[in-house]
Amino acid sequence: MKIGTRGSRLALAQAHEVRRRLCAAHGWAADEVEIVVIRTTGDAVLDRPLAEIGGKGLFTKEIEEALLDGRIDGAVHSMKDMPAVLPDGLTISTMLPREDVRDAFLSARAASLDDLPPGAKLGTSSVRRAAQALNRRPDLTIVPFRGNVQTRLKKLADGVADATFLACAGLNRLGLAGEITQRVPIEVMLPAVAQGAIGVEIRAGDDDTRDLLAPLNDPPTFTAVTAERGFMAELEGSCRTPLAAHAVIDGDALHLTCEALTLNGREKWRATRTGALAEAEALGRDAGREIARRAGDKLVR
Repeated sequence: MKIGTRGSRLALAQAHEVRRRLCAAHGWAADEVEIVVIRTTGDAVLDRPLAEIGGKGLFTKEIEEALLDGRIDGAVHSMKDMPAVLPDGLTISTMLPREDVRDAFLSARAASLDDLPPGAKLGTSSVRRAAQALNRRPDLTIVPFRGNVQTRLKKLADGVADATFLACAGLNRLGLAGEITQRVPIEVMLPAVAQGAIGVEIRAGDDDTRDLLAPLNDPPTFTAVTAERGFMAELEGSCRTPLAAHAVIDGDALHLTCEALTLNGREKWRATRTGALAEAEALGRDAGREIARRAGDKLVR
């Protein structure tokens, strides 16, 4: 079995986790699952914001092409990097149990975003994190900060910015939790859609691969992420749109909180929904319609 992935340390750690779980589920040796590294445009172009060069799909395009032409059987993705709409013929069949969904605040100068000095430089290329930070601290200066986890940590150490945000999930998976200054409460910063979730994408009609991956799937994660992605899909969200969402499952009920902001963070709209697990996507889309009505043409699409 061949699984495709990007080549960053985090992407490889996620692919190895999928391989480990596959081997444990089926009693395979490690060499029965081949990890195929595929370089994406998003990894190659680091000097411009994603919104300028094509958006989230630049982290998936080459991998999905390999999936469609049969060079790989499955593709391992950070679900927060996945566009709202997948290419025809592809589907997400599996999601691993979700990691910590929160954002990590990293700084040698302050214990939290609120503690940064006036006019401090915040390094991020996430329009969501920038908008949320500016909503809370409009005095901050946003500094573009692209690259993998190690690149961004080095930029921070070199003083390019006074602080930055990364995902707690990625730092945990890389054994870098000690770098975290603060795990930002969800009440302070609502996470990205699908943050902390690893998904496996396959060809829609490939039942053999679907069956092999089935033991790895975590239904609560799948349902929660489905609700969050429903919200993003309704708003046709891209990397140019400051969107956030977080779904929690409590027994037979799903509780969803969604948020959209203007790019400068001056305006913010929130919507909440509660409903049955089977209605996950519909709940997300309904929340999206509410925010679309309230925000009107102020929301960047």
